[in-house]
Amino acid sequence: MKLVGMISFAIIAMLTGLGIKGIASKNAVLAPDYYASFSSAAPLEQKYSQLGSYEVASADFPSENKAIQTYRFWYPAELEKTDKQYPVILVVNASGTPAAKYEAWFQRLASWGFVVVGNEDPQTGTGETTSLTLDYLLHLPEDHMLYGKLDTNKIGLVGFSQGGAGALAAATEYENGSAYKAIFTGSAAYPFLSENLGWHYDLTKVKIPYFMVAGTGTSDDRGVDDYEKEFGGVSPLAAMQESYQLLSDHCFKVLARAVGAEHGEIFARSDGYMTAWMLYQLMGDTEAAKVFAGEDAEILHNIHWQDVEKNQ
Repeated sequence: MKLVGMISFAIIAMLTGLGIKGIASKNAVLAPDYYASFSSAAPLEQKYSQLGSYEVASADFPSENKAIQTYRFWYPAELEKTDKQYPVILVVNASGTPAAKYEAWFQRLASWGFVVVGNEDPQTGTGETTSLTLDYLLHLPEDHMLYGKLDTNKIGLVGFSQGGAGALAAATEYENGSAYKAIFTGSAAYPFLSENLGWHYDLTKVKIPYFMVAGTGTSDDRGVDDYEKEFGGVSPLAAMQESYQLLSDHCFKVLARAVGAEHGEIFARSDGYMTAWMLYQLMGDTEAAKVFAGEDAEILHNIHWQDVEKNQ
């Protein structure tokens, strides 16, 4: 079944214009301290939305792939002087939003001790360029400055909007997807919408801890009766709940929606808990785990989040 042309056109326009608030336009950039304006009464959300303790450096490397253009790495500056290995987070861009458009976001995440990897692909929904980027970092030559510095047993995957669909595709539709150890998506295009736009992923194949979020605003959830007959928003609650049920119960899974957030706002609204999820899953951080694990998890009591479901 295909959505009618007019609806499909509207969907594409929304995904392109709302990939991440304020950075889909050609010249827009994130302020270096964009996170400073975020405030939460939930102490762990507030903590992990801000800078970590690591000074951050970055490096770019050319790609022969025309969509990727450049492999981009942000990492703890101490990496250049130590033999320590660092966990990796691979980031899948939202529509029309190459990594160069939101460098401050990568820098903030890297300050928590991750090597954060991006590229310049503005259309990531198939997961292909994400898979190619993963291949690149898994097979660095011995003379590469990052050779031996990446803990390839601890690789996380993050994607927003179209990039959420692309992250799920990268994890489920490519052989090297087995390398990922945790996934987070922000307002990922829901399965029926993704199929209509040529972005296929199979939630039943997700075998790693998965944290999915979206906003309650109408751009994510239009409140339609049947989201397979009309556009339901980019990530409606009913579709998220169906996706949650398709996920294996053998892996930790969490669903939550940011109260009042529109599609383009979920990027900043989810920053703190996305960071906590990756610290928990990739580093075993016991404080970050308190956001999610157990009956007293912070996310269950945070008034800025609703519709929370989790299986641990």
